[in-house]
Amino acid sequence: MAEVIRMPKMSDTMEEGVIAAWLKKEGDKVSAGDILAEVETDKATMELEAFEDGILLYIGIKDGDSVPVDGVIAIIGKKGENIDALLKDLASGSSAKKSTEEEKAVSSDTDTAKKESKSEEEIDVSSIKANIITMPKMSDTMLEGTIANWLKKKGDKISSGDILAEVETDKATMELEAFEDGELLYIGVEEGGSVPVNAVIAIVGEKGADIETLLKAHRNKKSDESEKEEKIEPTSTTPKAEVIAENKSEEVGGSDAERLFVSPLARKMAEEKGYNLSKIKGSGENGRIVKKDIEEFTPQVAPKVGEAKQVRQKDESAATWIASPIAAGEEKFEEVDVSQMRKVIAKRLAESKYTAPHFYLTMEIDMDKAIAARQSINELSPVKVSFNDIVIKAAAAALRQHPKVNASWRGDKIRFNQHIHIGVAVAVEEGLLVPVVRFADQKSLSTIASEVKVLGGKAKNKQLQPSDWEGNTFTISNLGMFGIEDFTAIINPPDACIMAVGAIKKMPVVRNDELTIGNVMKVTLSCDHRAVDGAVGSAFLQTFKYLLEDPVRILI
Repeated sequence: MAEVIRMPKMSDTMEEGVIAAWLKKEGDKVSAGDILAEVETDKATMELEAFEDGILLYIGIKDGDSVPVDGVIAIIGKKGENIDALLKDLASGSSAKKSTEEEKAVSSDTDTAKKESKSEEEIDVSSIKANIITMPKMSDTMLEGTIANWLKKKGDKISSGDILAEVETDKATMELEAFEDGELLYIGVEEGGSVPVNAVIAIVGEKGADIETLLKAHRNKKSDESEKEEKIEPTSTTPKAEVIAENKSEEVGGSDAERLFVSPLARKMAEEKGYNLSKIKGSGENGRIVKKDIEEFTPQVAPKVGEAKQVRQKDESAATWIASPIAAGEEKFEEVDVSQMRKVIAKRLAESKYTAPHFYLTMEIDMDKAIAARQSINELSPVKVSFNDIVIKAAAAALRQHPKVNASWRGDKIRFNQHIHIGVAVAVEEGLLVPVVRFADQKSLSTIASEVKVLGGKAKNKQLQPSDWEGNTFTISNLGMFGIEDFTAIINPPDACIMAVGAIKKMPVVRNDELTIGNVMKVTLSCDHRAVDGAVGSAFLQTFKYLLEDPVRILI
């Protein structure tokens, strides 16, 4: 059955959203977890995630258009599914709702105005410098959310963009983001607690703000809204059981009486723990099994370690019983909080991999002359020159000859950089940093070597400044020192290309029609196909190979 995707309420004050960009088009296959579009709210640009598998059958909003919260955005269903009737129902439902609301507004305008005026007179919150954070509607079918984990505590300083908590919806665990700066003055829901959409979760604002008055004003406002809603007849009579069924409910057994409704998270936890869902009593609506039920469930006591279990084993002649000892192993794991650096790395690389169509070009390079050249260079150089330093210099020289690779995709423009700044990936404990060697084509090998050592030390000691990591036009990732022979790297924005460098390996090669042993290094160029074509990337690699196979050419 086709599922209607509506504009979710992504922040407490959000009334409508703008489709900044569709990342999927009609007819595309969609999987749960895919990002359908980027949505601009009143506070940030966020991602609209799919929660069902299927085909994107219908897109109702174009790029740049706005739609109110709960407005229809798209429909996902089965390939070839006819949605004409659904579209007609949605159109008539919207019209009926609009008509009903307009009639209600006309008939009760005076009373409503009086009530609002009375509420404003009773409680004035304009001088209170704090904002209430309510449970956002994170999916089309979400009715309530559970606070899985608070990442901030009462009294903490909060900045816009900070993640306050992890929220379990009916379909996924998502992050609750702060959109205001201030102090976390109030937490209204403890970890593990569930609240309906739009219920108060927390308050962020200036220290000492009158939160009691703010909460009272919010309660009065919700009370007025409830009174209004009671006088408006609903335009939809979808029973709650159908909503639950749409949330991927799992059927166990053959009859209606034996059917179990299970949240996706609870199902996953049960599978991981090896629990039989039919043995678990659900505490949710209609007996729905939720996360809490899995956590509180105690399975039957297993046999003690060392006791035998009877395993029946049949052969061709007769049935026999064999005693099999119970394994004495113990499952263990450790979970650590994700660092802010890792979060940023994850976000940037995911965006790069998803938005930039990657293609890869791999080439083998004869490193015999490079090995000899490095040995000679280090006899005179004031600082030890590594193979990576030679690679940086050769890449910079090749970029000078192929400026179309030294580029970046800018949406409606492609930027061809006339300067060459090489980003050098450096592994640190928390993840990966990319300090930049600026104007690498104009620097000597000894200067590059010295600069890379300084930048690497600063990266590992967390002393890098923005000027050290900003401005890259091309990136090199070298895992050769770890014995990795070849790999592919994810493009480092805003670059159009990144080159993955493997280890130098002795292997059979053919020279002058004779088989001999040579030193070979593999490199793989990852290219953003929006900015760099295959022929352009290949020409760059040919020049890079030409220079590296005889490093004297780099100096010309």
